[in-house]
Amino acid sequence: MILFQKVKILSNLGNILQSISKDEKWPGTKIGINEQEYLDLVELVNTVHIYNGWFTPQAVKRSFAGISSWLDEEKLLDWLDAYPLPVKSPKTVALIMAGNIPLVGFHDFLAVFLSGHKALIKLSSDDKHLLPALIKIISLFDPSIYEVVEIKDFKLANFDAVIATGSDNSANYFLSYFGKYPHLIRKNRTSVAILTGRETKEELVNLGSDVFTYFGLGCRNVSQIWLPAEFDINLLFEAFYEYKEIINHNKYANNYDYNKAVYLLNLENLLDNGFLLVKEDNKLNSPLGMLHVMRYQSLNEFRMYVAENHEKIQVVVGKNYLPFGQSQLPGLTDYADGVDTLDFLSKL
Repeated sequence: MILFQKVKILSNLGNILQSISKDEKWPGTKIGINEQEYLDLVELVNTVHIYNGWFTPQAVKRSFAGISSWLDEEKLLDWLDAYPLPVKSPKTVALIMAGNIPLVGFHDFLAVFLSGHKALIKLSSDDKHLLPALIKIISLFDPSIYEVVEIKDFKLANFDAVIATGSDNSANYFLSYFGKYPHLIRKNRTSVAILTGRETKEELVNLGSDVFTYFGLGCRNVSQIWLPAEFDINLLFEAFYEYKEIINHNKYANNYDYNKAVYLLNLENLLDNGFLLVKEDNKLNSPLGMLHVMRYQSLNEFRMYVAENHEKIQVVVGKNYLPFGQSQLPGLTDYADGVDTLDFLSKL
C-alpha cells in the first residue's frame, strides 16, 4: 500500500465514522462498505459499553467525530508533507495503548501506519474492541493492512521501538522494560483552565464540555480551574447545569457518592451541586466527580503554577489559551505530551 492509497482509505474511514457519529442511516454503497458492514459497526458503538461501562454510545460517537476530523485527505497530506515519509527502512513499532477513553490510542496507530513502519499493538483490556473494528473496516478497502498491523494479546516480542501510554506507575515499568529501545513513554497528565471573570455564559457552558466530556477521564479534561479572588462560583454551577444528566451514569455516580462520603467524613469543605463536587485545592488532579479550584490575586500566580507543573499539564484552557470547549478536539499536530510522534517515527 503506497502512502497516497493509505490516505485515500483513511479518508473513506473518516466518512464512515462521521456518518455513524451523526446517527445517519447507511448512505449507500457510495460510502465504500455494504449495509451489513456499516450496521455491524453501529452495533458495536451501541453495545461496547457492555465491556467497559464508560464507553457509552455518546462517548464512542464523540470519539468517532474527533477522529473523522483528522481523516480528511487534504489535512492528512498537509500533515505528512513536513516529514520524510514513508520511511526507507521500515521498523516494527510496539504500541502499548491506554484505555481511559474510546480509541485514545488511534493517533499513535495512525502515525505508525502512515509513516511506513509496522505496528505491533498491545491493546488495553479496557478498550479491546473498537480499534480492531476500525482496522477491519480498513481491510475491506485493502486486506494488506494485516501485513503491517498486528494486534497481540500476549507479551510483545521482536520490535524495534516502543510508544507506550499509561499511568505514572506503569510509565516507570515501561522505562525499565523498554528503555533500551528507542521510545516514547507517556505518563499521566491532566488539564487546567483559567477564568478572568469576564467570560460569557456560553463560554462557561463550553468549559463544562472540557470538564465533563468522557466523564472527566481523559488527560485533556480540565480537573482544576483558577478563578479570580472574588469570582462567584454560582456562575459556574449555573453554566454546568446543562451537564446534570451525567449523574445518571452509574459508574460516575458511584465515584461521586464515594468521594463525597470520604471528604465529608474527613470534614473537608466542599461545594456540591448534586452532580459535581468542588473543592479549593492546589493539586492538579482531582478525583472523579470532583473539580479543584484555586483563587488568584494576580495572573502571574497562574503563569508560575503552569510553568512549575508543565510536565503534568496537557492543555491550558481560557482566554489567550485554548478556547473554551476545545480541549477534547485535538488536531493532528496536537501531540500527546507535546512530543512530535511523526518526527520520532521518521528518525527511527
